[in-house]
Amino acid sequence: MIDPKLLRTDPDLVRRSQEARGDSVELVDELVSADEARRSGIATHDRLRAEQKELGRLIPKAQGDEKTELLARTKQLAADVKAAQEQSEAAGERFNELIMQLGNIVIDGVPRGGEDDGLVIETVGVPRDFAAEGFEPKDHLELGEALGAIDMERGTKISGSRFYVLTGIGARLEFALLNLAMTKAVEWGFTAMIPPALVKPEAMAGTGFLGQAAKDVYHLSTDDLYLVGTSEVALAAFHSDEILDADSLPRRYAAFSPCFRREAGSYGKDTRGIFRVHWFDKVEMFIHCLPEDAEDWHQRLLGFEKEFLQALEIPFQVLDVASGDLGLSAARKYDCYAWLPTQQRYREVTSTSNCTQFQARRLGIRYRTEKGTEHVATLNGTLCAMTRIIIMLLENHQQADGSVRVPEALRPHLGGLEVLTAG
Repeated sequence: MIDPKLLRTDPDLVRRSQEARGDSVELVDELVSADEARRSGIATHDRLRAEQKELGRLIPKAQGDEKTELLARTKQLAADVKAAQEQSEAAGERFNELIMQLGNIVIDGVPRGGEDDGLVIETVGVPRDFAAEGFEPKDHLELGEALGAIDMERGTKISGSRFYVLTGIGARLEFALLNLAMTKAVEWGFTAMIPPALVKPEAMAGTGFLGQAAKDVYHLSTDDLYLVGTSEVALAAFHSDEILDADSLPRRYAAFSPCFRREAGSYGKDTRGIFRVHWFDKVEMFIHCLPEDAEDWHQRLLGFEKEFLQALEIPFQVLDVASGDLGLSAARKYDCYAWLPTQQRYREVTSTSNCTQFQARRLGIRYRTEKGTEHVATLNGTLCAMTRIIIMLLENHQQADGSVRVPEALRPHLGGLEVLTAG
């Protein structure tokens, strides 16, 4: 959540941020009123409690009618204190309910607009001209089935639509990508992690995935646990309710985990193949750092994502995501869109978000300073979403005979294999 002080010191900043997101500006006015009611209730309760204590001091010394009056006043004060406490608690609950709906403050310079208004800030690599090479490119599913790498039919039989099975070289390709991603991450100073894919509601809410994103989340009601859509959730909650030493920051984690998404609202979109599925594996990077270092770390995470895509020899673009397309927790987000030959367009494969102190306030993650404690900043970045990277490898490195060239960076993790072939 945002710093509540902003509502009192600069509500217009919060209103501008909400407007940029395309979210309710009226929510800010409701929050300002709720905050005033909450603080007023606390002040009234404290005043009455002070009077109650003072009467408790005077009563033993009082005599006759004075004592009778004091006792009567004490009885009335007890009722008033109870009522003030109930009103204060109700106002506090209302304030907390509202502030959890408020998005992070959008960083200045983020492009305004919606999903289609992201700004392309860099293009890396040149898409192949398959026509010049004399053949029409096949899509990833046709290639994957011919190579014995992807089985959609049996995935659907096992689990339903938008499920798949990676078989043979397809499974080996994921393991190779995992090894390459983790090797790179460790070289960059990240601690390798394998966190739970099931988390408590507090972890899900703390990272901002139970608001506008709740419809896309799988909930196990019997256990009141959630299947994560990204290991960002577990990595953020890893230090919840902790006070970290400033000298230990930044904390850098790279996690491998399965991810589960309902893909709500995607009916009819990307129904062929493994681009948009209900389950996939992913390597995610996560940072806990000093707030003043957050923007620098955001650029570094983007740099790691770019380096990984370049190592796989995949052409891509970098987008500065528009304000209306930011998730609840993100103050700024960069996406990498890789070239998909059969669609003749770039498609999203990685994302990195600067969540500033938003998630840390919700999760109670702080660090010690000379003046006390302060909330850390958190950032996340996708290093390798397996299914989408497999798609890009198959399509961008396919050859006329249906085989697929293996990028040099990946060959050591495939036993030196240079070409994927059928059979």
